[in-house]
Amino acid sequence: MSEALEDDGWPPPAGDGEIEGKPATDVDGRAAWSGHVIVCGLQAVGVRTVEQLHLAGARVVVIDDETVSERQASVVRDWRIPIVERRGSLSAALFTAGVRQAEAVIVIESTDLRTLETVLLVHDLRADVRLVAHLDNPAVASAVEEISGVATVLDVATLFAPSVIEACLKRRAHDITIGATDFVTTEVESPRNATLRELYGSLVPLGVANAEQNPIVCPGRDLRVDAGDRVTLFGTPDELAAVGLGSRRAAGRQRRTVAARLLGRARRFVGALMSDSDRSLRIAFGLALALLVVSTLVIHFGYRGRTPRDLSFVSSIYFTVETIATVGFGDFSFATQPVWLEIFGVCLILAGTTLVTTIFALLTNMLVSRRIAQSLGQAQIPGMRAHVVMVGLGSVGMQVLHGLLRHDRDVVVVERDEGNRYLNQVRQLGVPLVLGDSTLGQTLDSVNLATAASVAIVTSDDMTNIETGLAVRDRLGPRWSEVPVILRVFDRDLGSRLEDTFGFRHVWSTVAIAAPWFVGAALGLEVLFSFYVGSHPFLIAKLRVKAGGGLAGLAMSELTANIRVIAIGRQADDYELEHPPRRDTRFASGDDAYLAGPYEELLSVLKRERTRRAIPSSTGSGVGTD
Repeated sequence: MSEALEDDGWPPPAGDGEIEGKPATDVDGRAAWSGHVIVCGLQAVGVRTVEQLHLAGARVVVIDDETVSERQASVVRDWRIPIVERRGSLSAALFTAGVRQAEAVIVIESTDLRTLETVLLVHDLRADVRLVAHLDNPAVASAVEEISGVATVLDVATLFAPSVIEACLKRRAHDITIGATDFVTTEVESPRNATLRELYGSLVPLGVANAEQNPIVCPGRDLRVDAGDRVTLFGTPDELAAVGLGSRRAAGRQRRTVAARLLGRARRFVGALMSDSDRSLRIAFGLALALLVVSTLVIHFGYRGRTPRDLSFVSSIYFTVETIATVGFGDFSFATQPVWLEIFGVCLILAGTTLVTTIFALLTNMLVSRRIAQSLGQAQIPGMRAHVVMVGLGSVGMQVLHGLLRHDRDVVVVERDEGNRYLNQVRQLGVPLVLGDSTLGQTLDSVNLATAASVAIVTSDDMTNIETGLAVRDRLGPRWSEVPVILRVFDRDLGSRLEDTFGFRHVWSTVAIAAPWFVGAALGLEVLFSFYVGSHPFLIAKLRVKAGGGLAGLAMSELTANIRVIAIGRQADDYELEHPPRRDTRFASGDDAYLAGPYEELLSVLKRERTRRAIPSSTGSGVGTD
């Protein structure tokens, strides 16, 4: 905990109450705290949220539940954050945690039911408190937001999925709207050795990365880059076009043509037909083709009409098909032909009808068997090219799937659990589905991994994701360096070690992406967009400068070097955007500051805004509250 907070008397001294550390209580027996944030639930996202609140300089009280492990609790204790034990009565725990004086309440319980219960109770106890909740069910989330206008309901899957979708599509550009102005962030390769200013003029550089070093975060425009370095830039579509980086439409949209989609479907159908056809069906088709060729030649050279060789090849083919199908239109007949040709006609009719009947029977059996196998998720998926292989069908997986389908991408889903509740939705969408163990090479081969354009591994089990990722790496072989493989893990530090050790490039943590949104919603930092610069998660957020806050009167040049102020909405000008602001520009109270950078740096700015609110007193200065 920062020294300023410790001097302010946080955590409280020992006293009575059912709290680990036993803080002081007021005359009513409730904790004498104010201006703090209550976090209900210590799931993975909850622990990360508590950590980020701690780094932002916020006072935090945690209400645990029965699912909290000792490891999670010990981590929070190490930060000297009080933990209220939830023993039966939730309202008692909330009162003990000081809900009457709290600045905000964040609810990240283990289930939607518990989250809903807590949200409704907090709303009854304190309708005006800033309330942030995590709910997976969109219908429940919408209903909660309608009941309490001050509630902010977030879904981890919705926050995490866009980054996965962008990586699967290999998109290097993102459209962002701030106020009424459109902006674009795009990643480009440096064409030559030069400074960023020489290459890209007034565009805002957000990051530079190459193969040898970690990304340089928010570099200055005078930084010299080498040819081939990847540079992430921010600007308006017109600014991008001015330096030859294309229009907004070219930068942000990748849609396949109708012809390409139809060609892909035809290729998959033929591939499926050839793959599913068993040996008997292939033999029957071969015999039918041979019979057609032989009959055509015999009729063309042997049929006698008014003149020799009266029938052309096309007419001979027509007569053969007509005979095999036993249609008999009467335009051609074997009745007036030599005996040997009549005998040939009899044999043609018998052989043709037998082959046609056999082919229809085998084809029907194949289609029915294939349909049953697809319903059970046990079919091979042939004919797929440049598709996305998605492993894992949870809430994150469904968000990723819907996003990829909106971009007209072919997707194959691999899921291990035959009782997964989303299976019927996937089948109704017409998406190929394979039920099997994604860590096995046979399963990966069944989804045509060798021709896949990208792979998203998004199960809820870290070990399964790691095993699958390693299996995919082995199966891709030489294509490993060119195919994006997105690996979902919960622990960000583990993800970094996987990248360093095994060469993964996209190991992302749902917790690391989601936690800043919860912290921002609770403390007044409005997160607008999240994306990755190299392997570093970046945020674009809006922070309103308050009178007496740490940013009021501060020049942009006095902020940390790893933050970019990309625009300022001036209150005096009815929040008209100033873009790009100059380095000597000063913030004024009431302005909206639009910031871009790693979320740790954004939290440091938020901490500066909050901790600078000093309230003079006879005993020294302390940290004020909103």
